Amino acid sequence: MIFEYIPIGSSVKVTAVDVSTGLEVSVVGPSIAARSELERVALRKLRYMLDKQKDAGRGPEGDEPDPSGGGIVV
Repeated sequence: MIFEYIPIGSSVKVTAVDVSTGLEVSVVGPSIAARSELERVALRKLRYMLDKQKDAGRGPEGDEPDPSGGGIVV
């Protein structure tokens, strides 16, 4: 698991990346929030998205791009 922190004014954007699948999610919270709390929220969102992929039958590898998502498929 990799966490990236990007300060944005009085907020901070936390991106969590699952190393084995490459899936990443982001959350935004107040910059005064505890780092552990921001990581907990980002990790929960990442687990939710991994479960959502499994339930959709695509598997955690993301064999098919998500038609609703933005981004570039390389």
